[in-house]
Amino acid sequence: MTFDAVYSLAFYLMNIEATSKIVIVGAGFGGITIAKTFKNKPVEVLLIDQHNYHNFQPLMYQIATGGLEPDSIAYPVRRIFRNQKNFSFRMAKVENVSIDTQTLQTSIGPISYDYLVIATGSTNNFFNFEPVKDKLLTLKSIPDALNMRSYIYQNLEKALAHQNDQSIDDLMNIAIVGGGPAGIELAGALAEMKHFVLPKDFPDLDMSKMQINLYEAAPELLSAMSEASSTKTLLYLRELGVNVHLNAKVNGYDGKILTLADGTNFTTDTVIWTAGVKAAPINGLPEGALAGNRILVDGYNQVKNTKNIFAIGDVASCVTAENPKGLPMLAPIAQQQGKLLANNIVKLTTQQPMQPFKYKNKGVMATIGRKKAVVDLPKWKFQGTFAWLVWMFIHIMSLVGFRNKIMAFYDWMANYLTYDKPLGLIIRPYKRKE
Repeated sequence: MTFDAVYSLAFYLMNIEATSKIVIVGAGFGGITIAKTFKNKPVEVLLIDQHNYHNFQPLMYQIATGGLEPDSIAYPVRRIFRNQKNFSFRMAKVENVSIDTQTLQTSIGPISYDYLVIATGSTNNFFNFEPVKDKLLTLKSIPDALNMRSYIYQNLEKALAHQNDQSIDDLMNIAIVGGGPAGIELAGALAEMKHFVLPKDFPDLDMSKMQINLYEAAPELLSAMSEASSTKTLLYLRELGVNVHLNAKVNGYDGKILTLADGTNFTTDTVIWTAGVKAAPINGLPEGALAGNRILVDGYNQVKNTKNIFAIGDVASCVTAENPKGLPMLAPIAQQQGKLLANNIVKLTTQQPMQPFKYKNKGVMATIGRKKAVVDLPKWKFQGTFAWLVWMFIHIMSLVGFRNKIMAFYDWMANYLTYDKPLGLIIRPYKRKE
C-alpha cells in the first residue's frame, strides 16, 4: 500500500465521526433516489417515513382492481438499502422541524440533522368536498387501494343478495371524479372488470346495470398531455363502455347521490376521488417558505430563507419565468432532483459550488386498458398497442426489487392471456365513514 493510500485511509478513519448527517423525510421516488445516490459518499444518511416500505404509486390502480397484489408494487425500505453501509431507516411520523436547533420532532422523539431533505410528496386535495371526504374513496396508498377493492366487491355481494327486492343501482354504479392519469387508468381497469371478470364471478348478476361514469370539469381528459393523446383516451374509454362527462363540474355528494353543476345527478354508493392533489409539507418552516402548500425552493432545491434545508419532488416548487407555477408533480422530476441534490450536498460539505437543477423531460404516458395506452415523448407521440407495450415495459423495469418485476410480469401476462383478474378477495372488509 502506498504512502498516499495509507494517509487517505488514516484521514478517513480519523474523520468518521465528523461526517455530515443527512436526514431525508419521505420514502417516495425522490427520497429513495437521493438516499441511493449517497451510497459510498462520506455522509451519514437517515431516511424517515411513516411506512416501512416504498410503493410504486403509478400501479396503485392495479391493486384496487385486483390485477396485482400489494407486494408486487411495494418493497421494504430496509431491504432496498441492505448493502448501503452509510444508511439507516426509522419508521416515524415527523411532526415539525426546529430550524434553530436543527432538530426534527417525530413520533419516536427528536432527531438532529446537519442537512435536511424534505421529500414528503403530496396528498389528496378535496377542494370544497373536504366536509364529505369520508364518503369518498381515494387512491393515494396501498390501504386506500385495498379498501377500494373490498368496497366494490362488498357492494356487488350486497347487490346479488338484494337484486330481487330493491333497486341496486346505487350498489352497482361507480363514479370517478377526475380525468387525469389516475382517473382514466382506473376507469379503464374497472370497465375491463365489468366486461371480462365480473360476469364470471357473478353470473347471477346483470352486469349491464352497472354504470361507470367519469367526470372531468375541464373540456378534455389528460390536460397535461397532447391533444392527440387526450382525444384517443376519450375514444378508448367510450369503446370500453365508460360514460365520460367533460365540462362536468361535480357540486356535491351526500353518500348516495352525486350532484353536478348543471343540475343532473347520478345515484351511486361508490365515488372515487382522483380530482386533485396538494403538497404535504412539514410544519415549522420559516415564513415565506410556502406558496399554495408547496415549499418554495431555488434552482438548487434549497428552501427559501434557510441554509441547510432542501425539498424535492411534489412538495417542492421552483418558480421561474419558464415555470411560473413550478414544475409539475411527476415522479421523474423527483428522481432527477434527488440525484442532483445528493451530489450537490456532498459538494457543500467540501465547500464546492453546487450545480443548478434542470429538468430533462423524457415524456409522459398513461394506459387505459389492454392494448390501449398513450405516450407523449418530446419528439414523438403515439397510441395503441405499441404504446401499451412501452408503458408496460417502463413500469415493470421501474419496480423496486427483482421479485416485484417477475411477479408483475407474470400477473400481467396471465391477465393478458386469460382476460381475467383473479384477486377479488375481501380479506379486510371496509366500512365507509358516515
